[in-house]
Amino acid sequence: MPRLALRVAAALLGGTLALLAGCSSGGAHGGGSTGKGKSSGKSAPEGRRPAGSHVTIHVPADAPTISDAVSLARSGDLVLVSPGVYHESVRIDTARVTLRGENRQKVVIDGRLQQANGVVVAAPGVAVENLTVENNTQNGVLVTGSARAVAGLPGQSGGYDTGDEPVKFLSSFLVSYVTATRNGLYGIYAFSAQNGVIEHSYASGGADSGIYVGQCKPCQVVVRDNVAELNAVGYEGTNASGDMYVVGNRLVGNRVGLTTDSDHQEKLLPQRGAVVAGNLIADNQQPGTPEQADGGWGIGIGVDGGSGNQFVRNRITGNADAGLVITATADLPPNGNRITDNTFTGNGLDVGWTFPNATRGQGNCLRGNTLHTTVPARIATTASCPLPAKSATPYGTWQAPTAPAGIPFTEVAAPGPQPQFPHATTAGATVVPAVPALPTTADIPLPPLSLLATGARVQAG
Repeated sequence: MPRLALRVAAALLGGTLALLAGCSSGGAHGGGSTGKGKSSGKSAPEGRRPAGSHVTIHVPADAPTISDAVSLARSGDLVLVSPGVYHESVRIDTARVTLRGENRQKVVIDGRLQQANGVVVAAPGVAVENLTVENNTQNGVLVTGSARAVAGLPGQSGGYDTGDEPVKFLSSFLVSYVTATRNGLYGIYAFSAQNGVIEHSYASGGADSGIYVGQCKPCQVVVRDNVAELNAVGYEGTNASGDMYVVGNRLVGNRVGLTTDSDHQEKLLPQRGAVVAGNLIADNQQPGTPEQADGGWGIGIGVDGGSGNQFVRNRITGNADAGLVITATADLPPNGNRITDNTFTGNGLDVGWTFPNATRGQGNCLRGNTLHTTVPARIATTASCPLPAKSATPYGTWQAPTAPAGIPFTEVAAPGPQPQFPHATTAGATVVPAVPALPTTADIPLPPLSLLATGARVQAG
């Protein structure tokens, strides 16, 4: 009797399902599959499994591919993947399934530049943990409620929602201890998704950005304790509004560290109400990176048509162009952004506000920052918080450094070893809350220069 069938039989007898020892390993390069072949677990009497019982499905012991294992899984099950390189695109359509690798470095979903996405999460309550996704033409991990985003537009926008259909959200998700490297658009991409957490992950070689959250309102999304380096942009939030938290991340060694912006390519304009706190945002002028679409280079934080955002106790250092830039997208002004208690050091310019077209911002202000240079000069005094909402934002121009040519995302340096999910082979399935606990901004400290340095290739200067 197949191993999965044995577990189901045990449940029918009233026994407690437990993780079985002695799983076979696919080996460093032999555990993968093209997705062909029949899973050994399919002979299990699935229809007789008692309601509420949960099993662990091992890959390849119970199912030869990750996709086969996911197709067998029911809500509450754990798909546990042995070390190996898996040449497949995995789509999870069953709610509350956990997909976890036994070893973060050794469980690799490799798209070989022949598939759009490594893992697609299209059901609520799913956790993706402790594995590597690489060499996909679009996204490493895609979490979305948008059918258009799942389908994608090869070589184009990656499947943004641009029609008149209503926005459909995926509600609740977790991406944790995932390494996403050398992907053609985004490493970890949450689009039209709410109530989720992206944490303890590493993203590099994203030709658009390492981590992206787009088109959510209210988001209730927390992006925390991640390393994003060697991307065109480390973190990007587009039309991501309401309870959107980016906290405690290392955004070092990209072309641009972080952006929060409004964009007509996505719905739910304009972007409003993100909290960016306690991040290390440094040295974002790394030449061995894909080119940023708008030519950005040497910028720590960019606000493009985003409003009502809070930038609190970030350490912003060594960015050759500017530490923090506020500007307007074509017809969407940046209004009411608050920059408080941040430490700026060694930037070409610490804070610069510039409006190259007729659209202007209002009510943007600063308070309690360590500042050396700003454009316009003296904005720490003339635009001190609080300001009336309709106060015009002063602005100016400065000479930005010339960006060097980028490199193909496929040539970005490989990541080093990353921290493992604790007790990956013995912990049960992860229960993803319907709504994540949201940080208290007042409790988020100014980070040290060494924040998450152990998992990074690029060290902050």
